[in-house]
Amino acid sequence: MSLEFTWPWLLLSLLAVPVLVLAYLRLRRTQRRRRAELATLGLVAPKPRLAVVAPVLMLLGVTLSLAAMARPVANVPEPRREGTIMMVVDVSNSMGADDVTPTRLDVAKQVARTLVDAQGPEIQIGVVAFGDASVVVQQPTTNHADVLAAVNRLKVGGATAIGSGVLTALSTIAGAPIQLAKTPSDTQIGWYGGTAIVVLSDGEQTGGPDPADLADLASTAGVHVSAVGIGTTAGTTIKVGGFQVATALDESTLQTLATTTGGTYVAASDAQSIAGMGSAVKLSWTAKAVPHEITSLVVAAAAVLVLFGAAWSIVRTGRVI
Repeated sequence: MSLEFTWPWLLLSLLAVPVLVLAYLRLRRTQRRRRAELATLGLVAPKPRLAVVAPVLMLLGVTLSLAAMARPVANVPEPRREGTIMMVVDVSNSMGADDVTPTRLDVAKQVARTLVDAQGPEIQIGVVAFGDASVVVQQPTTNHADVLAAVNRLKVGGATAIGSGVLTALSTIAGAPIQLAKTPSDTQIGWYGGTAIVVLSDGEQTGGPDPADLADLASTAGVHVSAVGIGTTAGTTIKVGGFQVATALDESTLQTLATTTGGTYVAASDAQSIAGMGSAVKLSWTAKAVPHEITSLVVAAAAVLVLFGAAWSIVRTGRVI
């Protein structure tokens, strides 16, 4: 914990402390001289024990009172959650299905808003949209209004490549494109603890890299991947290119992502779990110094010292100093 002062120039008032010390020492010399005079008359009063305690306490109290005028500010370490969350949102054709009201994509947007609202202002949030390809629609930022605007602009189209979305999110976290090797363990990636990916999808993988490989890669990088399943397992049909196509929530892929990386999987239909998921996203905790003015505490301590010093002096000698 460090200490600063709002009005540091008032610390010059502490120059009065040596003056008070000198005045007290002069008083003590006068008292000793008077005691010596009384000794010659055989009228020496007993020397009070621990006589120095009272002046020391009072001097400390006065010193703190003078320091308090400079308005001390203590930088107190406080725990806070920090990190980056990449929301990876499925915008494939199947997200236009209406087995949830009004559509899967609309539900995904609402879940995204809930997640954003649950984060503190220090959390950076980015958005990746994926269909048969993926694109960063919002770079990580602490401006959550921009994040919500990016989410609101999302529209359906294309096939479903969950692995591509996760890979783009990892590349954004790493700050450079990540080339997925044939063997995931051979892929070059660093450590990015304190970051998380949240996938919002119906889980119907139709192409692109294997999400299981991306889960292994994210785990290697220390990135937790959580997932929200959008839709129903009973499913429905959608019209794509003039054809009726059946679509249903496939939870297995999303659960694999979460389980492999230490994340959390919930279904969008579980409102209670969604509400708590924002704070459950695994990010790092750090201590950040937060300034707190402690003038009142210093004044209170000064008053206590002066009162104790005065009380001690009165009990021992019948007078203050």
